[in-house]
Amino acid sequence: MASNPPGDCCTKGFRFEGEPTGKAIKVGQHDAYLAIPNASNAKDAAILIVPDVISIWQNSMLIADQFAERGYLTLIIDPFAGDALSLNRPSGFDFVHWLTKGSSGDNPHTKEAVDPIIEAAIKYLKEQHNVKKLGGVGYCFGAKYVARHFKNGIEVGFLAHPSFVEEEELEGFKAPLSIAAAETDSIFPAEKRHKSEEILAKNGQPYQINLYSQVVHGFSVRCDTSKKIERFAKEQAFEQAVTWFDTWLI
Repeated sequence: MASNPPGDCCTKGFRFEGEPTGKAIKVGQHDAYLAIPNASNAKDAAILIVPDVISIWQNSMLIADQFAERGYLTLIIDPFAGDALSLNRPSGFDFVHWLTKGSSGDNPHTKEAVDPIIEAAIKYLKEQHNVKKLGGVGYCFGAKYVARHFKNGIEVGFLAHPSFVEEEELEGFKAPLSIAAAETDSIFPAEKRHKSEEILAKNGQPYQINLYSQVVHGFSVRCDTSKKIERFAKEQAFEQAVTWFDTWLI
């Protein structure tokens, strides 16, 4: 793997302050959130966010709104069919069972279940909003599905603290890719970052891996913004993503 499977750290974190301004919608039967830019600064491109295991919630909606403020029509899709996890699960939670079976035991969150949801989101953006240029943002769990869906129309990618991305999935992303990594991250540790560098260098596409000090897995979406170093890393990771899309997607 280019990154390890998700774990307990994938639900730990803090809520951001703010009031989301987008709207809850349905993409087929799936929950989604759409943030629409002002006509005055709207760009000829859209962003699909594939979120972490907490899915569509306060923090991810505020981030989608930020992308919209920068001119990008932005959609978050719920890849868990309504079975997302809550913030700060108690210790001992069986993460592997949830991934493979779902909370009910018959609702898995494997690629066989998630891929069709991502495909539906891409189709929605292209058919309902006439999107011609599409960037993908993957946080933690979502990183795998940004990598997997280059073949379905994601043209530029940004991944933050990715989890369980297979090496062949990273190799298959034949497009510009930017990664934001945490200094302390058992899921995307140094050896996985270095292996990812090797793979991306061979791909021959523009790539970037930025390492943020004194932060942990999940910092870009669940950090403690009252701490200066964490707030800085979160804000810079967002700017990293926007600059990447402004350069390679527009």
